[in-house]
Amino acid sequence: MADSRQRFPSVMTDSDTLDAVAALCRTAQRILFITGAGLSADSGLPTYRGIGGLYDDRLTDHGMPIEKALSGQMMAHRPEVSWTYLAQIEANCRGAQPNAAHHAIARLVADRPGSMVFTQNVDGFHRDVGTANLVEIHGNLHQLLCTECGRGRRVPDYAGLSIPPGCPTCGGVMRPDVVLFGEELPREGILRLEHMLADGVDLVMSIGTSSAFPYIAGPVAWAAEAGVATVEINPGETPLSTRVRHRLRMGAAHALGEVMSRLGIVL
Repeated sequence: MADSRQRFPSVMTDSDTLDAVAALCRTAQRILFITGAGLSADSGLPTYRGIGGLYDDRLTDHGMPIEKALSGQMMAHRPEVSWTYLAQIEANCRGAQPNAAHHAIARLVADRPGSMVFTQNVDGFHRDVGTANLVEIHGNLHQLLCTECGRGRRVPDYAGLSIPPGCPTCGGVMRPDVVLFGEELPREGILRLEHMLADGVDLVMSIGTSSAFPYIAGPVAWAAEAGVATVEINPGETPLSTRVRHRLRMGAAHALGEVMSRLGIVL
């Protein structure tokens, strides 16, 4: 059986690669965008474990890894610990705005209704720019849920909230509607991704994610093996960097700005 893995020239200039990515975007009708924290780096948000990350290889002030501090178990038993770092993350996001990369992706999806954005980000920026067919697989920091009565509350930021905040209805502890470490992903979001892949895609773009989780790396690896065009935009190295058809070692806003320029689209 022939080897189905993609083989591509090992030497391409950034300009060549941008031309090739723009050509793929021009013809693709169904694009799957998989985005991570690096997408929001140009909005001034930290990438947590990427380049310039907020918690790179450091223990938290409570002497534990951030994964333990932001776990579902910690939220259940010591919510004040989890909320300490949730508040830090939100404070680092406060006042930031979507950048050119968010607007570019929203425009590409709007022009190609069969496309989807599957994001790890909890900052809500994709939603803020009106991105269609959006799956926020890790939730949204600005939507709070009561751990006792289940009532929800949307907040613009955490300024003025007691930490941890109490439910205005029953007095129970509230938490953001996000997936903490050790918790299950929302099944509906995973099903939407599976249906998207089953229906067929023309292009898969991984943007600003370290691809550390199987449900993030898996669709890209599958597409590469199946002969579907794949692109990675990330200034750092990831497990997928040698497997994708085209790799742009640059920030998302810069890369997508160049792609949109080549497509003749002004945002």
